[in-house]
Amino acid sequence: MTDLASRTPLSPDGRLGRADRHPGLSDPVYRRRRAAVAVLAEGREVGDRACRVRYTEREHETWRSVYRALVVAHRGRVCAAVEQAREVAPIPADHVPQHAEVGDRLRSLTGFDFAVAGGFVPNKRFLGSMALGYFHAVQFVRHPALPLYTPEPDIIHDVFGHGIHLASPWFADLYRLFGAAARRVDTEDALDLISRVYWFSLEYGVLARRRRVEAYGAALLSSYGELTGLHRAEVRPWDLGEVLRQPFEVAGYQPTLFATRSLDHLAEQLHAFLDDFDEETGPRLGLPPKSQRGAIPRLPAGAGGPVAGPAVRATGEADGSTGTVHRW
Repeated sequence: MTDLASRTPLSPDGRLGRADRHPGLSDPVYRRRRAAVAVLAEGREVGDRACRVRYTEREHETWRSVYRALVVAHRGRVCAAVEQAREVAPIPADHVPQHAEVGDRLRSLTGFDFAVAGGFVPNKRFLGSMALGYFHAVQFVRHPALPLYTPEPDIIHDVFGHGIHLASPWFADLYRLFGAAARRVDTEDALDLISRVYWFSLEYGVLARRRRVEAYGAALLSSYGELTGLHRAEVRPWDLGEVLRQPFEVAGYQPTLFATRSLDHLAEQLHAFLDDFDEETGPRLGLPPKSQRGAIPRLPAGAGGPVAGPAVRATGEADGSTGTVHRW
């Protein structure tokens, strides 16, 4: 998925958001470090306490650098509800937080906690766990060479994006709404419908207010490059049929976003779709089957192995799997 540009607005090949040129894809030192952090999640069930990670000073500096940039990028670009949630969210300015540090605070605010992820998490588990008050999050920190861009979700995305949401009772209720819908279904087709709506709302959602675009989606909140470049995206009015047919980038900037008029309008749209969601919702609403929904691009060549995992969030196509996955 998308996250942040670079120390300059450009990635190494001179373009915004190109995942295939990111140094983390080929740096063996970084890959070993990420794998060492990811292995701490092995055998952990939803609700288990995450192992403590001994972050390096370099990782803390990466966190501080991105924190400073995002605080600036949020000004005038995110909606008021996000600003209010960020004020109480457990986002330290000076260090990479432990999962427990974030989760303990979130539980006191909304009853949510982080569930540690270190490998592929099936879509059913990822979405369904939200109904129980758990959000799967990783613990590793992005590559330090380009601290304002990463082609995969890391702890900065999870804390500065979803951590802000989950500090707000209003947003937390929407996560539970998605989770409850996912727990009622089992087929890949039904889970894909939920996943795509989640992608263009809680990950990449925006509001259109008086010819002004304001971000609320978690992926945008943690993306310096996309926040400062919102004017480059094509913003369309929210339409469920279009949302479900729209291809999207799993490891690059989103060229198309969907806007609702307000957060109340968003809640109305999501409740109308998810409150009674079941296996027959798609056919009942005349929605296209999965084979006719917008194709999702594969990750770039060379992005195989652990790197590919986190970015494949709505389909298993990129790694050849048949099940839908959201998070690693």
